[in-house]
Amino acid sequence: PYYVDLNQNLFLQASLHSSDPNLVVFVDTCVASPDPRNFRTLTYELIRRGCVKDPTYSPYYSPYHDVARFAFNAFSFVNRYPSVYLQCELVVCRQNDYFSRCYQGCVSRFKRKAGS
Repeated sequence: PYYVDLNQNLFLQASLHSSDPNLVVFVDTCVASPDPRNFRTLTYELIRRGCVKDPTYSPYYSPYHDVARFAFNAFSFVNRYPSVYLQCELVVCRQNDYFSRCYQGCVSRFKRKAGS
């Protein structure tokens, strides 16, 4: 566990450890929950499909393409839950593959093919 005060900035970093130097990492989704076993019922979205949902969420520059950095303000779930758990989904792509998910940024909805 990591203990922070309410509204304190919480800084996170995700690093990719690979022998391939041509990979990049992208923060796609981060969801908070008071229950570490349930990230579907009572949740709070920080970022979803690359779209920032929390106004305190900030991506931070990293000089390394295999490191993603971001921060947000610590918060509580209605003062009834003593802990908040975070689950993040990251995407790994080939560097300079501008058609990959890592370079698309915010995807507000999924595209569907028109059927007959």
